[in-house]
Amino acid sequence: MPRIVRDADVAWEGNLARGHGALTAATSGAFIGLSYSLPTRIGDPEGKTSPEELLAAAHGGCFTMSLAGELTGAGTPPGRLDVHCRITMDEVEGRGHLIVHSALDVRADVPDVDEEAFAAAVDAAHQGCSFSSLLRDAGVGIDITTTLES
Repeated sequence: MPRIVRDADVAWEGNLARGHGALTAATSGAFIGLSYSLPTRIGDPEGKTSPEELLAAAHGGCFTMSLAGELTGAGTPPGRLDVHCRITMDEVEGRGHLIVHSALDVRADVPDVDEEAFAAAVDAAHQGCSFSSLLRDAGVGIDITTTLES
């Protein structure tokens, strides 16, 4: 795989408590001006995003692609993969608020694969997912639950 570089632009106005920011995908333009703020980060999102939500999307997206690649390489390409990722930030004594956990809930429709082969593909995908590696190396706990529907 070639070296991949992507950019995002972030703007912030005001203090932490009452300020607000905007996130833009500079490389792709896929999103422009996604709003975020401290009140919507720690409370009701009110239609705004957060760094944790974006991390959940990134981890879930990377893992899903990794799993599709593992299954395809094994000759059992998926019909459909649905992955829900939940990132948890919590206070860690003496260190402040940190990302402490990521939970991946995988629902898969994979014709002609048995549970053992699917579990092996999930494990290989987890090992090969760059976001799983990033989180593991940072000491973040990762749990994966799976449901094979075919």
